[in-house]
Amino acid sequence: MTLVYLVQHGDRERQPGDPALTELGREQATRTGQWLKDTGVRSVWTSPLRRASETADCLAAVTGLAVRSDARLRERLNWDGDVPLDDFLAAWAATTRDRDLVPAGGDSSRQAAARLRAFLTRLAPEQGPVAAVTHGGVTTDLLRDLVGDDRLPDGLLDAGVPPCAVTAVDGTRVVMIASTAHLA
Repeated sequence: MTLVYLVQHGDRERQPGDPALTELGREQATRTGQWLKDTGVRSVWTSPLRRASETADCLAAVTGLAVRSDARLRERLNWDGDVPLDDFLAAWAATTRDRDLVPAGGDSSRQAAARLRAFLTRLAPEQGPVAAVTHGGVTTDLLRDLVGDDRLPDGLLDAGVPPCAVTAVDGTRVVMIASTAHLA
């Protein structure tokens, strides 16, 4: 199996659509890249969403690795501004509670987890650790499948994954969940 470091994108602008990273987000991503370089990662993958690809570009600048994009790393639901933020947040909460609920314009929690798991399965023959920049919702969806809700860190379902937190998965074995120690 391949050890995969699932990296939450860095801090982003607070706007709908496909927002860019903030200056803090770029700093977080650069520090994460420095940490990943020491782990010996051999490839960097990213969600096609801008906040993730900008994070991956910062990782690549430090590690010297090329960035590859894969749509399976995208978030399960993205606020595009077509609906009020409160409506989006209500839809997000509903899909968190009911993992089979498919929201308009997105995936159910189970579909998102299966999509990310398919990405990880594809990497199985790849040599060496891999960094994959993704999003907190889909990472949490995968963790819910792999370890169950009762083994998630307190508050993860409510507060989400912090910017540039790293979750490490080796096959279906979870090694680390939403660690920000490298940012200290």
